[in-house]
Amino acid sequence: MILRTLHFRLVVAAVLFQVSFQQYDPLKDFCRRFAHQTTVIDRKLYIDGGLVNYVNMQQNPTNYTNTWLLYGDLDVNNQNFPQEYETLTKNATVPSVQGGILWADTVNKLFYLYGGEYYQTSPEPFTLWVYDVIYNKWNATSSGGSSQIVRASFGAGVAIDDKAVGYYYGGWLSNASVPGWSGGPLATSNLLRYDMIANSWTNHSGPDATPRAEGVMLYIPASDSGMLVYFGGVQTPYGAGNGSWSGKQIYLFDIANDKWYMQTATGQVPDMRRRFCAGATWAQDQSSYNIYLYGGLSMPPNTVGFDDVYILSIPSFTWIKWYPTTNTTAYPHHSLSCNVINNAQMIIMGGTFPNSSQCDVPTVYGMHNLNLGKQDVEGGRWYQFLPNLTSYEVPSEITAVIGGGATGGATQTAPAHSWADNDLSVYFTRKYKPLSPGRTATRYIPPTSTAGNPNTATPSQTQSPASNNAGAIAGGTVGGVVALASCIGILYFCLRRRDKKGQQAAANPRIEPITPTAELPSSNPASPHSNYSAFHKPAMSPSSRPETAGGYPFYPSAPPPLQPPPPSSPPQELETPHHDSKSGGSMMPTFHQPQAPLWHPQQQHYHPSSPPPPPSSPPYPSPQHGPEMAQQYFPPPPQAPPYFPPPGSSVELASVRSPVPR
Repeated sequence: MILRTLHFRLVVAAVLFQVSFQQYDPLKDFCRRFAHQTTVIDRKLYIDGGLVNYVNMQQNPTNYTNTWLLYGDLDVNNQNFPQEYETLTKNATVPSVQGGILWADTVNKLFYLYGGEYYQTSPEPFTLWVYDVIYNKWNATSSGGSSQIVRASFGAGVAIDDKAVGYYYGGWLSNASVPGWSGGPLATSNLLRYDMIANSWTNHSGPDATPRAEGVMLYIPASDSGMLVYFGGVQTPYGAGNGSWSGKQIYLFDIANDKWYMQTATGQVPDMRRRFCAGATWAQDQSSYNIYLYGGLSMPPNTVGFDDVYILSIPSFTWIKWYPTTNTTAYPHHSLSCNVINNAQMIIMGGTFPNSSQCDVPTVYGMHNLNLGKQDVEGGRWYQFLPNLTSYEVPSEITAVIGGGATGGATQTAPAHSWADNDLSVYFTRKYKPLSPGRTATRYIPPTSTAGNPNTATPSQTQSPASNNAGAIAGGTVGGVVALASCIGILYFCLRRRDKKGQQAAANPRIEPITPTAELPSSNPASPHSNYSAFHKPAMSPSSRPETAGGYPFYPSAPPPLQPPPPSSPPQELETPHHDSKSGGSMMPTFHQPQAPLWHPQQQHYHPSSPPPPPSSPPYPSPQHGPEMAQQYFPPPPQAPPYFPPPGSSVELASVRSPVPR
């Protein structure tokens, strides 16, 4: 009887432990996030999708799909960084993807979710989703011509606010983004354009026929109608000298003329990289456009990554290394986001660290701030977020190369050697400025939604209680308690009935004595590596969810994902696949075994790096530490159907309507 009672209590304790372990709060339990998408509207930094790690990665290295829509309020201070909130609506019908983009329409207070891939589950057919900032509501645009558009992931995208258009170049097509896809991932070479007002798609050709992915694309107000600047990432086919980006190759798309150019850059050219982030700003007189690049994943044979900042100054097309300036311990990471605020600061958020299992400053949710003009009392690059900083000054490291001063006046306004095309020499003498007062909203905007209005309604005031995530938490908690109580009741009833039968049998002399039951072993509490899902909404059912410690999505056609190591050993991290041209196109994973913890946040948490670890803990494994197996990531292109409408064509979509009458 004592043994049965003990067994019953252990079973109940195990159930209680597992139920409680499933309940993760996106803020309180935050550890790291990466491969997410962000945008800014009305002083709110919106964070959608991506992958997250919770609580303690050394005990639980599992990657979870982030199913929450979060936002950071740029005017609410949390330890000198924006305070994050989880009060926005996002139900299970809205896809939660990684490697997508949010195109913001700041005038109509909307943003659109395009692209991205699903993590460890099959993708759904493409639908363009739009989030209404005013009414805290997601809407799916009607299919219409979007049936000819497919979902690409980890491409390069940007939204142009004064034109209300979004662009997306390249990216991967795979069975994690396109339903029914067969074969390996395939990069694209198309430039998609989405008109947020006309609600229509247009396809443009890329600079050439070479497919590309995992680079960045930014907008600068040069020429007659602005320019797109693309660089970085990988390109296919992957052969010797043809698999990755050279820092000297800068691709330009002139919007007014729908034409691509390639200009060669010089200076302190950064190493080849992908899955980094970047942001653009410019001098007050637009004599220079300065693009700040941070971090990223490196190319084989070096697969660790970067913790550095480079500046590409245009139109001199000169690279300048901005950080670090001395030999310091580096903490490379990739798959992160960059958001430039008021042309003066760049919030760098998240990323996955190949050589560390430490959390990314959870108190500020993995945010770090780069002061683009060093306009702070310390004249520092890494500094706390300053909500009142609204203008950009060109730092001395740039003016020392291109001339001029803090407000502009650059004297080096052409490449060191020559222009690749004479058109560019003309375009960069023109400075695009949007018409004043600018475009107007195409729907009714309540006065309280105007930025800067003291009566501005917060998202929590406009959301529907029925669809609030807090309601989902409460309902899930109540349901879990009821289910748990039912299980306990059933277990108790069965054990009591068994005890009663045993007592009756022992008291009856005409029945053979009952053989004593063997002692049952104690049940350990649920392992942190058990199959369970994130509390808000599971990415997969718990019974079918493979546990991985990697940063790249699982494709059903690939080998099974890596199982996590025991809690007593450091977690392995599945790196983004790489290509080995010598192995003939097979898929092989690359793993890195983390060494001593590398993430020791500074007191102010401004900087994505930190003081070096003790001398006894080397920051990086030497080449002989752990396997350095290259993974085939770029197989020969499979026979696939067309993915986009022919270049120059356009398709119309039904308009997105406001949830309230105009």
